Amino acid sequence: MTMLILGLILFLGVHATRIFADGWRTSMIARLGPLPWKGLYTVASIVGFAVMVWGFGQARQGSLVLWTSPAWMRHVTALLMVGAFILFVAAYVPRNGFKARLHHPMVLSVKVWALAHLLAAGRLADVVLFGAFLAWAVLSFRAARQRDRAAGTVYPPGTVAGGVITVVVGVVAALVFAMVLHAPLIGVRPLG
Repeated sequence: MTMLILGLILFLGVHATRIFADGWRTSMIARLGPLPWKGLYTVASIVGFAVMVWGFGQARQGSLVLWTSPAWMRHVTALLMVGAFILFVAAYVPRNGFKARLHHPMVLSVKVWALAHLLAAGRLADVVLFGAFLAWAVLSFRAARQRDRAAGTVYPPGTVAGGVITVVVGVVAALVFAMVLHAPLIGVRPLG
């Protein structure tokens, strides 16, 4: 469990600089330059992610079961994950209504992903991992919306085409991940 927590602290800590230390982040970018900052940020993120994944794999093996979700919760989780994938895709598709209305769909995607997995998985390691991501996403979304309001950020309106592309790509990505990639990458068959 120690390595999982260490990985979470490093990975989410790097990603929390805009939440807790935006001024420090800005001064570091000014001091180092944008490319060296991005390089350090990327290296720290990759190391944190690797330690987190390795630690989660270790922690899952002997993790205490806090609760067992009912069988029907798998369907709720699957439905929430389709929504999470659509929100994730919305961060990249130009002029879609999700981004126009929600402003930060990727962070909302992490919220939905974490919540979906907390509903389905009740081992201590799961609660630590997904709970940490849920807490980070809640704080990150709040900080991003505050920055938007302070800067007067206006998001362009969505188009029907942007919305359709977002939904189709999100649904296809969710299905491919659930049916093909989740089991070999994560070790769990979500639809099996």
